[in-house]
Amino acid sequence: MNAISGALADQLTAKLRAVARDSDTWVVVLTAAGERAFCVGADLKERRMFSLEDFHRNRTSMRSMFGALRELPQPSIASTFGFALGGGFELALSCDLTVAAADTVFGLPEARVGLIPAGGATQLLTRAAGPRVAKQMIFTGRRLDARRAKEIGLVAEVVERAGLAEATMALANGICASSPVAVREAKGAIDAALGAPLGDGLELENDAWRRTVQSDDRGEGIAAFNEKREPRWRNR
Repeated sequence: MNAISGALADQLTAKLRAVARDSDTWVVVLTAAGERAFCVGADLKERRMFSLEDFHRNRTSMRSMFGALRELPQPSIASTFGFALGGGFELALSCDLTVAAADTVFGLPEARVGLIPAGGATQLLTRAAGPRVAKQMIFTGRRLDARRAKEIGLVAEVVERAGLAEATMALANGICASSPVAVREAKGAIDAALGAPLGDGLELENDAWRRTVQSDDRGEGIAAFNEKREPRWRNR
């Protein structure tokens, strides 16, 4: 069911931080093994014997994992299927885009076991779908199917399970058709300006534009357009 243990969280953190430093990685796709679930969140069997100190240690690992995913400079895509519950839903929320199999079920059941979703959902879901949707899902544990998630903007595309990998890679390839420099700068400007006054956000946008206009990719992109050919991005 792809539950997240403390050890798995640490492994994912290390991998994500390594990917973040890899300039040859233009897009990150987060998917999962198995058939039943993308991820059902924290490993409650592991937590059954936790002391309070264990919970705090595990909290550090979990926060580091979600932070590393949110802070990737590259765009990230969650490719979900089956159950995406608790921290599994928060992994998808922490990505920039989600492609969901039609059988995906999203939910935040933490309040049913005396906790709150603390992998970012109280903030990320609220920003993505509004406070009323976030409150209803968190207060009640009510689940959301993939098509409804798409209707409210949480999912970019819904496809049948058999076509999930193909649809995810099509979206990733579509992103890779754009300049990786421009995509990283656009992502940085969008994320940094969330919650900021409009004027501050526009200054962040202008700073990002200045960096892209000085890039080799800007020259290549305009040359390719005028020469009626596909650009050969230099990623610098």
